[in-house]
Amino acid sequence: MQDYITVIGAGLAGSEAAYQIAQRGIKVKLYEMKPEKFSPAHSNPNFAEIVCSNSFKSNLLTNACGLLKEELRRLHSLLIQIADETSVPAGQALAVDREQFSEKVTQNLKKHPLIEIIHREVGKENRNLQKLAKEGIVIVATGPLTSEGLAEQIQEITGQDKLYFYDAAAPIVTKESIDFSIAFYGNRYEQEKKKEETIEQWKDRLAEEKEQEHSYINLPMNEQEYETFWKALVEAEVVHLHDFEKKEIFEGCMPIEIMAKRGIDTLRFGPLKPVGFDDPRTGKRPYALIQLRQDNSSATMYNLVGFQTNLKFGEQKRVFSMIPGLEQAEFVKYGVMHRNTYLNSGKLLDETYCLKSHPNIYFAGQITGVEGYVESISSGMVAALNAVSNFQSNGNKREKIVFSNNTVIGALAKYVSTPNQNFQPMNANFGILPELEGKKIKDKKERYLKIAQRSLENF
Repeated sequence: MQDYITVIGAGLAGSEAAYQIAQRGIKVKLYEMKPEKFSPAHSNPNFAEIVCSNSFKSNLLTNACGLLKEELRRLHSLLIQIADETSVPAGQALAVDREQFSEKVTQNLKKHPLIEIIHREVGKENRNLQKLAKEGIVIVATGPLTSEGLAEQIQEITGQDKLYFYDAAAPIVTKESIDFSIAFYGNRYEQEKKKEETIEQWKDRLAEEKEQEHSYINLPMNEQEYETFWKALVEAEVVHLHDFEKKEIFEGCMPIEIMAKRGIDTLRFGPLKPVGFDDPRTGKRPYALIQLRQDNSSATMYNLVGFQTNLKFGEQKRVFSMIPGLEQAEFVKYGVMHRNTYLNSGKLLDETYCLKSHPNIYFAGQITGVEGYVESISSGMVAALNAVSNFQSNGNKREKIVFSNNTVIGALAKYVSTPNQNFQPMNANFGILPELEGKKIKDKKERYLKIAQRSLENF
């Protein structure tokens, strides 16, 4: 085995990984194709370039991303340290001067005596991923716009026909924020009243079914509710896509707001069709119906079925909260539509972000299915610590460093590595952490603070 660890990609995850490895006395070869080659979304030659918002989200412990940052601070994350140093006024959020941030990250890595920077794309024509993995340990942190040549190599190594192209994702809400005086459980056609049942028997059966685990929650709408919602949806503001994304995204997926603009009844014959359901409050078929599908194994999060959308986040909150039963909904993830290459991580990776079929290859960053700046840094940290442990084992059985599921770092790794037929990228949120034991705390801020305290005690 070589006397160094290879890191491919100097984005947020790769930069953190390279630094953590070098800080533990191990040489790093860091491959970064900029400035020789830029992806369609990048323009800054420096490392850890921030393409979208300059916000790293909340610093509060009652926010999952705020807790994640505190966990990373306790692990001496370089990138969180630099984000703190280059922060700009943003209230309770951590926002950075993006130019200063990237420049400082680049300076820290370039001056480190154990990090060798190689400005070259890893592709079939030069350094090959399979060859690098045979020679030693590799961390692939190439982000959602992985180059075509490297993407093909990853497909070959993982045995996947394709990497997932994340063209669209629907919003996700917490189950506890859904109003169950309106919502009801059940799959299509199961909720219709059986001929031999009285209304009371039917209601009793529905009440019993509510106690059981169901994969769908249903939200019925009457005609006036539907038309009010439809009008708001077609008038809402959308996000403008990059030109290179437009031609790829709409081929196999239609945003719900585009579908709605085709006619007032289009949604009622599509994702909002009420066929197969009766509204328990009336015993009659609703005018329209929205289904929410269970999104995690603990059934704490549900996604809005068919609600792939390109609406701005604020508009999603405003318009989708008009749906009866979602007036107080807590959105742990908003719908997005953009090009994003990622692995089928639940099948391919373990909780250390290591490829199950190849113990010398780790992945980090958005290519794993974590979503967000701080989440990418977190994955880079975990991959680096485990790559170091693997390196130090010197061919013997390696000791895996697995973080507690009670921490956001551990919960993210657990979510990404758990098999899920409907897997989609995930950001930090309290819905992926285990619920508190004992009496349920109704006040959300108080409950989240208790969860944060539990996490930091684990540290």
